[in-house]
Amino acid sequence: MTDSPPDGAPREHGPQYPVSAARRRVHDIVFEADTHAGRIFDVVLLLSILASVAIVLIESVQDVQARYFRTLYLLEWFFTVLFTIEFGLRLYAVRRPWRYVRSFYGVVDLLAILPTYVSLLIPGAQALSVVRILRLLRVFRILKLASYLNESAELWRALILSRRKITIFLLTVSTIVVIVGSLMHLVEGPDSGFTDIPTSVYWAVVTLTTVGYGDIAPITPLGRFLAVLVMLMGYGVIAVPTGIVTAELSRGVRDPVTNTACADCGAEGHRPDAIFCRRCGAKLT
Repeated sequence: MTDSPPDGAPREHGPQYPVSAARRRVHDIVFEADTHAGRIFDVVLLLSILASVAIVLIESVQDVQARYFRTLYLLEWFFTVLFTIEFGLRLYAVRRPWRYVRSFYGVVDLLAILPTYVSLLIPGAQALSVVRILRLLRVFRILKLASYLNESAELWRALILSRRKITIFLLTVSTIVVIVGSLMHLVEGPDSGFTDIPTSVYWAVVTLTTVGYGDIAPITPLGRFLAVLVMLMGYGVIAVPTGIVTAELSRGVRDPVTNTACADCGAEGHRPDAIFCRRCGAKLT
């Protein structure tokens, strides 16, 4: 079975299905949630993700780890091998595996299995496996909550459109905390805990964001006056980025999306009338 059309036939923008019937079947199971087999696969996958994340959390408890180390170790490797097989099936099911690997879900799937393998070289790295919790985002497909995909796409669009304004805002805030931190280092000095400029900048960030750990505090009148100015400025720091993103959200156009997954790269969130994939341009089924 080939992808090339007969001689003289018009060529489509992209393939409609994976190469073989076997790959088409695998694609329907691992990517589509509208089939019975696909729903079962996704439910089992989500339960496995929850169980594997629970194991990583439980393993961090010293008493439990000391008592059930071998059992937890075997379970961790069991889920890692299971997710590795699942990742391999996803790569097998799409026509362009590299595009799937570079997608959001592809990166998350890869990060879900790498920590355990890395732990063979760096002990303790398996704790990073908690990133598997991100894979629960697939529940949107299983429950057919396409509206949530639409909302997330709208939020992402607003963040992208706001990136320049937010970047300028962050650069301005960075400049302010460096200046204020330097002033506090000169005003307070090492006796008040402002031993160097980086430490003083740390205090400025904590104070400006209204976190206020209290591990460092000014004691001179001038230092306290600067602290009050930074605290008052902190309210504006919280409000500005929120206003920027909100303004972009209010301009957005809400387009409905579906759960259809591209057979080439696995991308989801397409419009109901979409013919081609929004990411790679392949023809949708």
